[in-house]
Amino acid sequence: MTITRSQLVAHRGYMEHYPENCWSGLQAALDLGAHWIEFDIQMNVQDHFILLHDADFQRTAGQSVSVFGLHEKQMASISVHEPARLGAQYAPEPIITLEQLLLRLEQYPDARAMVEIKEESLDHWGLIEVMKPLLTLLETNKKQCVLISFSLDALSYAKKNSNIDLGWVLRRYNDKSLQEARKLSPEFLICNHTKLPQDAPPTKGPWQWMLYDITDPLEVKQWGEKGIDLIETRDIGLLISHPDINQ
Repeated sequence: MTITRSQLVAHRGYMEHYPENCWSGLQAALDLGAHWIEFDIQMNVQDHFILLHDADFQRTAGQSVSVFGLHEKQMASISVHEPARLGAQYAPEPIITLEQLLLRLEQYPDARAMVEIKEESLDHWGLIEVMKPLLTLLETNKKQCVLISFSLDALSYAKKNSNIDLGWVLRRYNDKSLQEARKLSPEFLICNHTKLPQDAPPTKGPWQWMLYDITDPLEVKQWGEKGIDLIETRDIGLLISHPDINQ
């Protein structure tokens, strides 16, 4: 099976050339024609979510500020332009909230988003305290979103309290994980491509498979031939324009 551009997922946006989890990188991926984007969220204060992978801003802003308890005035003073990796090229890059992202995503009605709730927030605030407001927030946009997480408990809660599509990110590809996946029955199973057997397709089930993080067009082709449904990549620009990727 040949992978098409509609099967490519922009990992934290166009991360190869833009700051991760920011609007400039996500917009760049969407404007290139990406059908899928993926981003991470943390709950910074009660019932309020921002795009961020880590539990602090050291890596993305060069500031050792915890995400938890971060209020609007503090947010305005932080630029997540990844200075250590990208210098000042994108400074200032404001923190974007989940509410802002969902509104902007509506301008791309053919696109969908993988929304990953991070376990640091679940551990800090508590599962129900995070998941209840998050599901409420995603309700209006649930047709454009897939809620994903490493946390099986979070996804099980979502399964009982919403009909939003779900994606479970596997830490291990083994019989135990596959048994748990069958119980949950998510729409997507997500895994690092290095954790799967290289000589056989992954186990089929009532889900689609998404593999991350792949930038090599040859690897994309090989996994496509094994029946993989979605490929998550940090370099959406390279793959979406590659001659081996069909329109």
